[in-house]
Amino acid sequence: MVKGVCRRVIVIKSPELHLFDEAIFIVKEEALRAGGVTGEEIIRQAQQVADNYVRFNLKKNWFSKLPAPAFAAFGAGATALVWFFTQYIF
Repeated sequence: MVKGVCRRVIVIKSPELHLFDEAIFIVKEEALRAGGVTGEEIIRQAQQVADNYVRFNLKKNWFSKLPAPAFAAFGAGATALVWFFTQYIF
């Protein structure tokens, strides 16, 4: 929530509406005051941010692909090992 501050916002509408409707970027005031920033550079950085976000958040690892029963079996096995070691080793 922004209170009492005027912000420069770039709204990019998606040409392919099956996944996203639009992307919203808030431009830093320092970038606009410097004067040397072009529209192409703003679009390039917006694309870079979007690409990095998608790569980082959609990256699947093997752990996230396991089904729920595998997590239950792993938890039961870990519990059994802890119980065994506390009963017979210590």
